[in-house]
Amino acid sequence: MTAQQAIRVLVVEDDPVAADAHVLYVNRVPGFTAVGKAHTGAEARRLLDRTAVDLLLLDLHLPDGHGLQLARQLRAAGHQADVIAVTSARDLTVVREGVSLGVVQYVLKPFTFATLRDRLVRYAEFHAAAGEASGQDEVDRALATLRAPGPAALPKGLSAPTLERVTLALRDRAEGLTATGLAEVVGISRITARRYLEHLVDAGRAARSPQYGTVGRPELQYRYVKGQ
Repeated sequence: MTAQQAIRVLVVEDDPVAADAHVLYVNRVPGFTAVGKAHTGAEARRLLDRTAVDLLLLDLHLPDGHGLQLARQLRAAGHQADVIAVTSARDLTVVREGVSLGVVQYVLKPFTFATLRDRLVRYAEFHAAAGEASGQDEVDRALATLRAPGPAALPKGLSAPTLERVTLALRDRAEGLTATGLAEVVGISRITARRYLEHLVDAGRAARSPQYGTVGRPELQYRYVKGQ
């Protein structure tokens, strides 16, 4: 896929840090380019009126309305861009409603770059399908490209249940946690806690900064990145 044929993505996310991270994620996937970012539904509509977009990476909780409401308005206005919805909600009623509005994939927060990359690659395969299908099997194969087989693999030694506990513990503490503090909260070793925290930093879901005490070397303080 050449640069001229790259799938053009508009990131719609109210949190500026998360929006920047999502733009970086999109631009790291070959065949995709982020053509802009919007922090509200109104800003997204203005950008779509002057920018060609193939795909929206759309957070469903925007300050001026629900993401599906925006998708409905865009369809009514004649915009045909597909949608990958980004949400922390797990309401299947919302999932069903989104199907009729051009939502082709859902990405549940918190997610890693690998998870989004998988969804984008699958969407690219679906997007590239053209022409008339020879039969039911070919239609089924085209639709199957959108279905992810499961969550993206974690680095060796990390587990999804523990990662979820670590993420929730960090998210619940606005002041952040050190590896020592996290180890006490979650019930794991300090070394293990540090590995999970560094994984969250690498995934753009946490930020670290030195915490200076009265004695000894500063310890790293980790804070959850809102919206990831």
